[in-house]
Amino acid sequence: MSAFVLRPARSADIPAITEIYEHAVLHGTASFELTPPRETEMAARFDTLAGQGYPYIVACDTDGTVIAYAYAGPFRTRPAYRWSVEDSIYLAPAAQGRGIGTALLERLVELCEEAGFRQMIAVIGGSEHKASIRLHEKLGFRLIGVFEGSGFKFGRWLDTVLMQKSLGDGKASLPNEGAYPGTIA
Repeated sequence: MSAFVLRPARSADIPAITEIYEHAVLHGTASFELTPPRETEMAARFDTLAGQGYPYIVACDTDGTVIAYAYAGPFRTRPAYRWSVEDSIYLAPAAQGRGIGTALLERLVELCEEAGFRQMIAVIGGSEHKASIRLHEKLGFRLIGVFEGSGFKFGRWLDTVLMQKSLGDGKASLPNEGAYPGTIA
């Protein structure tokens, strides 16, 4: 495994994040977007998530080059879902197979637990996306369902795989209703 560093993402990382995501959109099924968003859109997405207290992190090579990123965002927007997050992880092709995805997801889980979230949902594009499924299984996610043929990309139907991991106490205790998860007191 080669050396890399994890750190919070910042606005200056948006060009690299945009490039990594563009490759994922154009060549993979991790995202069901068909047209890569421009840098301004990626910046707006980053600002929205970071501004709401959701964790957003990057992995950098030892020279500081951003080679992967991960973030948590709202699973659904209705208020009763506020204790649940959806994880997203994207790696540059050169970053794959180096343990970076595992490190990013482990850190993302830690940050979400610290922020008070109770459930993390993985929405994986394609049943054949075995690397992502194995990564989530390795970190304690369990399969909760498959939406068969729910997406159409690259001239074929794709499943959506749903996996879930309890964070902290999960559903074993009531949340602190006075605190909104993700916000820093």
